[in-house]
Amino acid sequence: MEAVKEKKRVIREKISITLSAFSDSELADKTKAVENRLFDFANFFESKIVLLYINNVNEVNTEQIIKKSLKLNKIVILPAIGTKNHEIKLLKIDNVETDLKIGSRGILEPDAEKCKLVPVECIDIAIVPGIALDEKGSRIGFGDGYYDRLIPKLPLTARKVGIAFEDQIIKQVPTESHDRHVDIIITEKRIIYKI
Repeated sequence: MEAVKEKKRVIREKISITLSAFSDSELADKTKAVENRLFDFANFFESKIVLLYINNVNEVNTEQIIKKSLKLNKIVILPAIGTKNHEIKLLKIDNVETDLKIGSRGILEPDAEKCKLVPVECIDIAIVPGIALDEKGSRIGFGDGYYDRLIPKLPLTARKVGIAFEDQIIKQVPTESHDRHVDIIITEKRIIYKI
């Protein structure tokens, strides 16, 4: 188990170095290409209730995805991460400017006092963050296991979609028994269906 954790740490470090080498314009172009591919993806286009996330470092920037989803009248759900028991609350946002605050991890998340709690079984599609993924749908996050606990609770009909840059796709993610997979990965170059 410790060997797997160390392998994941090394992968996170390598991805961080790779992504930090991108120029601002390269990063913007890659991000826009991921966004375009996501919005052209039929499962996303047809969905009504979308679970998104606000990116942390080494994750695809989701700001424009969230804003465009709101403009398309999708019901946008974002996670609020609790410090107790590593819980995730799923909250509906209506406005990026007024419904977010800095959360326990130091990034923006929905303000529980302003946003409505949404049951997990309402989600049509879940966009799942990842620092590294492989073509089988295995993923590495930040190591706190929030999404490993959330993914099994999502409806069976909800697509679990990882978005990442092609440089974040690796040959094989080292996994542990508690790790959960995504069904589909969207990069700036392709859509990968779990095989």
